[in-house]
Amino acid sequence: MGKSPHRRPCRGCEAGHGLGFEPAVAFQPILDMDRGGAVMAYEALVRGPDGQEAGWVLDQVPPGRLYALDSACRIAAVEEAVRLGLAATGAKLSVNVLPSAILDPATCMRTTLAAAERTGFPTGQLLFELSEQEKVADPRHLQRVIAGLRSMGFTVAIDDFGAGNAGLSLLADLTVDMVKLDMHLVRHCDADRRRRVILESITVACRALGIAVVAEGVETGAEYRTLRGIGIGLVQGFLFARPGFRHLPQAVLPEG
Repeated sequence: MGKSPHRRPCRGCEAGHGLGFEPAVAFQPILDMDRGGAVMAYEALVRGPDGQEAGWVLDQVPPGRLYALDSACRIAAVEEAVRLGLAATGAKLSVNVLPSAILDPATCMRTTLAAAERTGFPTGQLLFELSEQEKVADPRHLQRVIAGLRSMGFTVAIDDFGAGNAGLSLLADLTVDMVKLDMHLVRHCDADRRRRVILESITVACRALGIAVVAEGVETGAEYRTLRGIGIGLVQGFLFARPGFRHLPQAVLPEG
């Protein structure tokens, strides 16, 4: 039997990332306010070896190595999560994935799975965030990627929802576990009726479809109270905790 064309190593799964530096990660908690502020997940955010921000990291990536960075960051996130004992907290580890870097989930996730198996991190606690900002030339491919990841037991979220090339129409074609609202929609939602109406519409639609909604980029108490009034219980942002470089930050719960 001939080999499937999707079983060849993809751009993100090549041995040796060839970046010239070792990417590191910071962690920011996603809180479940319906459960008293329990940490639902920690998102792994790319950093340079000395804590440099994501912009610095992207500036260092050689041409054509973005997909290698994508894979290397997932491995670094798993290894650092194990070092910090993240699994024992019961929270998920949320890592970002470029949809176009994945030809076939079973093949392209093998480096991530290998890192989890090697370090003993439970694969059932992995959450993959697919960025909606990256233009998807083949929506059917995105559907296959999401279906493949979910069939492997992973939780799947659409990141930056509402800021990319599609919005609510994505929900008609894709079966995901959660959406993460883009921070541009969240920012100043307390004072902007247009944003509140959009957030309410997305939340109602997702609730009817059984999809969890996460509001990211929450920075003020007024924004938080508005989101809670809309019915959003999963929140992330500087109001609760800034990303912790090489440590799991302690979240601060707002009053009210």
